Amino acid sequence: MVRVVGIDHLVIRVSDFDKSKAFYDKLFKFLGFEVLDEYADAIGWTNGKTRYWIGPADAEGRARGYRIGDIGFHHYAFELRSRKDVDDLEAFLKREGVRIVDPADEYYDDYYAVFFLDPDGLKLEGMKWGERQAKAEAAKKKAKKSKK
Repeated sequence: MVRVVGIDHLVIRVSDFDKSKAFYDKLFKFLGFEVLDEYADAIGWTNGKTRYWIGPADAEGRARGYRIGDIGFHHYAFELRSRKDVDDLEAFLKREGVRIVDPADEYYDDYYAVFFLDPDGLKLEGMKWGERQAKAEAAKKKAKKSKK
């Protein structure tokens, strides 16, 4: 049986390549990514696990633009190390003047995230799930060991 072992890369089309390149370059430097490769019509960043590419949309795509709710891309989530990283990302986004659509908060049980938009309105997310549960389990294990 064939098994998927991960997502190799994501490629999105953008309306203004230079504007989006500048936006993603700042974001990815903050998130610890480096430029993987760059061509006249595409650039990709990687952190060694995830690869994210952008390229220019064609004339029809630029004229139509992107709207949340269309068929296709809804949002892309970057899993971060900690809730503190989510807060640090939100602070970075505010400094950069990025539009935050849902501020850092608990959106589901033990799911902490911030949601924001790229220059074309594509929704992105920085999130951390399971941190409180992991800390509670670690405290239980520690308590058990100290009772022995």
